[in-house]
Amino acid sequence: MSKPTPPTDPAVAADLRFFEALLTADHTTLDTMLAPDFLIVDVAAGNVTARTEFLNFVSAHAVQFTRITPFPDETVVRRFGTTTIVIGRTTMEFNSPDNPRTTTASRYTHVYTSTSDTLLLASAQGTPIPT
Repeated sequence: MSKPTPPTDPAVAADLRFFEALLTADHTTLDTMLAPDFLIVDVAAGNVTARTEFLNFVSAHAVQFTRITPFPDETVVRRFGTTTIVIGRTTMEFNSPDNPRTTTASRYTHVYTSTSDTLLLASAQGTPIPT
């Protein structure tokens, strides 16, 4: 694996802000962070969810995150023009209608696009890993 990116990197900070917004179901923060055509592939079932549906799920607590433990010392950031790719690791605990409590360790890929000084999260995907 590449050398970890310092936790002061703007993309690492954006990831941490995203995780905090998930924990607090902060629709306003998520709304400002997500690109208009944002897509997420969920770590539990592999379903692809678009921005509006994702925001509705989080805001309505259809999926409620109770714990997200990121490992920023393992985060690798790569930049290609206006695209930033982040690969990291988390352990998440969440509740959903089908599963009252799920704990998942995962590696994730987040793809950001830059507009002036802002990073917008365009895509997110998690892959379960053994703990």
